[in-house]
Amino acid sequence: MIKPLFQRIIVAYNGSKSSLQAVLYSILMAKLYKCSIKIVYVVDIDSIRELTLIKFIIKEEGENIANGLQRDGERNLNYVTNLAKTKGVKIETELRRGAVWAEVIKASDDFKADLILLGASYKGNLSSTLKHDVVSVQNSEIIGSAHCSVMVVRQPYIEQLFKLS
Repeated sequence: MIKPLFQRIIVAYNGSKSSLQAVLYSILMAKLYKCSIKIVYVVDIDSIRELTLIKFIIKEEGENIANGLQRDGERNLNYVTNLAKTKGVKIETELRRGAVWAEVIKASDDFKADLILLGASYKGNLSSTLKHDVVSVQNSEIIGSAHCSVMVVRQPYIEQLFKLS
């Protein structure tokens, strides 16, 4: 008998609307297909280090930014844990520090994931296009470096589906 195509899913979450859509999608997948989900939030320490090295920010400022991002990450992970509970789904969460794409890949390998879910933003006004370009760089690195399948979630009505389930 052939095993299911995915049993263990990693979701890259950064608090954005598009990554939240990937989280909602994963919760529905867990409910329907009885798979294990791990949500990973990465504090992008590498970018903060770069900004410090080029003297755009001072070291103490970088530490304050990193600490603030860590608190945001903890709040965001608590939020998605509560969302999963509303659907009767148990998820794992993990907060990591480092380069986003590298930490998502490491988390995927550690979890022995069959699938990585990424959120994708929609092109629209200038500000969302700029965000899209930044996220696309991270997503491209994850897609190119992953040791398992990667799925980009572009389900426009996922919030409504989540409420209905």
